[in-house]
Amino acid sequence: MALEVHVVTPEREVWAGQATEVVAHGVDGDVGILTGHAPLLVQLAIGPLQIQQEDGRWLKAVVDGGFLHVSTEEGATRVDVLATNAQLESEIDVDAVNRRLEELRSTGDDDDEHAKTEIERAEARIALTASR
Repeated sequence: MALEVHVVTPEREVWAGQATEVVAHGVDGDVGILTGHAPLLVQLAIGPLQIQQEDGRWLKAVVDGGFLHVSTEEGATRVDVLATNAQLESEIDVDAVNRRLEELRSTGDDDDEHAKTEIERAEARIALTASR
């Protein structure tokens, strides 16, 4: 039996479908979800989200925080990723992200929390696409 997975942001549904496994990066570490998982709520950190589709291929995305919710009823397991922002690997413009990262680093404002978060987001996208 497969997992029913929904990845959504306030703006859009990023991906929905059947999967065999979901791996996410929570604030307390990585978590893996398989069919039949106990109910769970995880606060997500900025980082990768990986979904193994039924054909065995891995769908990769990056999320900028949010929550992962798991529910299992009558043998059916559903995983909802409610992300602040999310991008599939195929949607990431690596050149634009590299330019933005360079711009952020050139400002040299190490005390600016917003800049630190922006850098973390850019680095997560670059890391996800490094294997392209």
